[in-house]
Amino acid sequence: MAEQFKDQGGMATMDPSLLMRWLTSRVMSRVSRTAHVEARHAKAEQARIKAGAPHHVDYFHQVNEAYSDLTAQILSRFSERYDVVLDCHLVRGQEGKNAPEPEMLALLARSDAHLIAPVYGLRFPEHPDPLAPEHVAVATQILAAQSMAGFPRVVAWVSEALWRGDATELDRLATVHGSASIDAAAAAVDAGTAKRRELRHYSGAMFHYGGEWYWGVDRLYHLEMRLAALGADRNPGTPLIAPRPAIDLAGHTDQGRYTLELYASLRSPYTAVIFDRAVAFAEQAGVELKLRPVLPMVMRGVPATREKGMYIFMDAAREARVVGVPYGNFYDPIGDPARRCYALFPWAASQGKGVALCSSFLRHAFALGVNTNNDRGLRKVVEAAGLDWGAAQAHRQDTSWEALLEDNRQTMYAAGLWGVPSFRLLNSAGEALLATWGQDRLWLVAHTLRDALQQGAG
Repeated sequence: MAEQFKDQGGMATMDPSLLMRWLTSRVMSRVSRTAHVEARHAKAEQARIKAGAPHHVDYFHQVNEAYSDLTAQILSRFSERYDVVLDCHLVRGQEGKNAPEPEMLALLARSDAHLIAPVYGLRFPEHPDPLAPEHVAVATQILAAQSMAGFPRVVAWVSEALWRGDATELDRLATVHGSASIDAAAAAVDAGTAKRRELRHYSGAMFHYGGEWYWGVDRLYHLEMRLAALGADRNPGTPLIAPRPAIDLAGHTDQGRYTLELYASLRSPYTAVIFDRAVAFAEQAGVELKLRPVLPMVMRGVPATREKGMYIFMDAAREARVVGVPYGNFYDPIGDPARRCYALFPWAASQGKGVALCSSFLRHAFALGVNTNNDRGLRKVVEAAGLDWGAAQAHRQDTSWEALLEDNRQTMYAAGLWGVPSFRLLNSAGEALLATWGQDRLWLVAHTLRDALQQGAG
């Protein structure tokens, strides 16, 4: 299977040297430690106090992106509630190696934003088609003309009109609030994109504060809690603007009519965070769990950059801390370690231990810091899964896993997904009620299942 996908080299290599594997593991482990994070936050706060500076937050808005529209709806509330200086920047979308599937990403973002908006008290229309370029241009010109103080208020109105396709309202907003020239708007987008690059990020709907990044409404709660801890919350003790959604079935359970497909890889930080919780959820909800492993992205020839890898690992670490999942003592399992475990998966699955094997591997690689690139480490994984190491030897050269994982990958792509962890919730007829991507979407799976059970569908 390796021949099917091109090694991207550098940070995205699928077969690092022993030294590179060790160095990557050490760096990633260090940056995710709670003590390191707390020290980094403390250093940023000490520097702010020493300089006599206010709490300064940068926000990066991508005009034609669905997640930026959701964020636009809470931006004014955020700036009013928290004692911060908020600087807003216009940016382009993800580019180059940070955007492996740009069309799929844009479509998924629009669908996802529509599904998650209600839980935050927001709105996003069903919008299967991209925005009209001429409307995006007008919206960009309006926003480029705004002051930092006026941007949070105006962006909500502009974004609503844009996603509604209301050219008349956009023209009215341009008349009332002003509009930059085409060249000035382009310069503003260039400047914002350069600022984001300077701060080492790549995406839209991002907040940056004190050396750390926070993605849209999904990660705003981390920023809100950090600011509150520093005394910057003007309404302490009141509910957060964008709290983390709860995984809530409202007392409903299934009796095996529904199936939850879990697409997972053995080198995904986000998979490591959610894997055991997803397994436990399926058991508690009474749905059948179908694990569909896939190759890690970089082993599928998907490019990656250092800045993206660092952000993902640190973001996964803080998500894990919030839910109490052990994480961060990391020994990189990319390449041969993952292949060696995948080779055992068909056998383990035949013993009813496929889920246990993957759970054990993720735990050893991401929480226990075990080097799975040797037999000693792999044996720990196998035996902790309740499997016999001696019996495993007969299956180590099995290659049937390659076709299995490729079939899973193609099914995942056909559902409009390409990253992990991804979920598909199927009814008794095998029809998909939901296809979604992200460790932060298990709550959406729960809500979709709850609604289906309440309606008696299935």
